[in-house]
Amino acid sequence: MTKRTSAKYKIDRRMGENIWGRPKSPVNKREYGPGQHGQRRKSKLSDFGLQLRAKQKLKGYYGDLTEKQFKRIYSDAARVKGDTGENLIGLLERRLDAVVYRAKFVPTMFAARQFVNHGHVMVNGRRVNIPSYRVKEGDVIEVREKSKQLGVLLEAVQLAERDVPDYVDADHSKMTATFVRVPSLADVPYAVIMEPNLVVEYYAKNG
Repeated sequence: MTKRTSAKYKIDRRMGENIWGRPKSPVNKREYGPGQHGQRRKSKLSDFGLQLRAKQKLKGYYGDLTEKQFKRIYSDAARVKGDTGENLIGLLERRLDAVVYRAKFVPTMFAARQFVNHGHVMVNGRRVNIPSYRVKEGDVIEVREKSKQLGVLLEAVQLAERDVPDYVDADHSKMTATFVRVPSLADVPYAVIMEPNLVVEYYAKNG
């Protein structure tokens, strides 16, 4: 198992949930966390524990972002008018790696980051290799011509476990996707319940 794959499943087991809805997740077999103490009975979490867990789950979902990256996105969300939790989800879904994942060009969020990093993706005809690049409504994301026959692409397109959400218009015959609009929390097809309101509470109390 690669380090990346083990990291991905470690997040699932730490959270006790199959956060991406993947059929191979170890949580489908085991409901307890990793390590020798993972089978202990779960104690009731405090408010802080619930908030921290909500933050770790959202951070983990988007490819295990660093605290610094995640806090920067949160700060941007807090600066914009409107509901900070909704703004946070909107900003996370505007990440180029998230759009590549949503368009089903790759099978996992981790693969999406790597795919963008390696220069396989163009935005509006220009090559972009920064996974955190923020796409705008109407932007066209395209797999480079040279990269269209990659095995990872062909595998992802056939995945039955998730659909392309309606805020991304994907054409798999051309390997292009248009980012139609910024989604709200209710639009995003998370496999588990995400609670951005608890993330907002966490940062409000813990800076």
